[in-house]
Amino acid sequence: MKTAAPIVDVIIPAYNEQDSIGKVIADIDRQLVREVVVVDNNSSDQTGMQAKQAGATVLSETRQGYGSACLKGMAYLGKKTKPPDIVVFIDGDYSDYPQEMRNLVYPIVNENVDLVIGSRALGNLEKGAMQPQQIFGNWLATRLLLLFYGVRFTDLGPFRAIKWEALQSLGMRDKDYGWTVEMQLKAAKKKLACSEVPVNYRKRIGVSKVSGTVKGTAMAGYKILFTIFKYL
Repeated sequence: MKTAAPIVDVIIPAYNEQDSIGKVIADIDRQLVREVVVVDNNSSDQTGMQAKQAGATVLSETRQGYGSACLKGMAYLGKKTKPPDIVVFIDGDYSDYPQEMRNLVYPIVNENVDLVIGSRALGNLEKGAMQPQQIFGNWLATRLLLLFYGVRFTDLGPFRAIKWEALQSLGMRDKDYGWTVEMQLKAAKKKLACSEVPVNYRKRIGVSKVSGTVKGTAMAGYKILFTIFKYL
């Protein structure tokens, strides 16, 4: 008897990504994915309109923050008559390759993994796609996760897939920069099966709201470290 294919939904938090969001949505395999949910995080441009025209479900979250947008998307999926089996998170800046989504969900579908991180450290990184402070920050954060939580990651990459039930069990709370590391450390604390797959990474379209400014970099770094120590 053939097993039914899992239901996969995608959440894309997006803030002022009008030039890239349509490209991200267009490259998502709709034979794999049931619904693409773009959470317009109080954009001042045409991000929401572009996403809707590209075929996504568009939600609005006026409280700015990466985690706030992700939580809004989760709340929407949780109200569906049939929630997804797997949720994929990907950024709206076109730095990740949506075509690699099948590789991301493969360990969940075929190896019963709970959480899969798309690792830019293991894949091909286009020159200039990540700033030196981002690379160092990822290195430091993943070393701390190993030291304090006993879980081995190489990246805090935003491109990730997780079982819906596992995601619900984590009780995600962070509203901004600590979202990705919160997910990984809580998964470790709950002894969820975690894995990484290599993903390629290119220069984003537009200027990063985090690594593109000194303030953004400092705030993100502080919040990531704060989150790691908060849950010890």
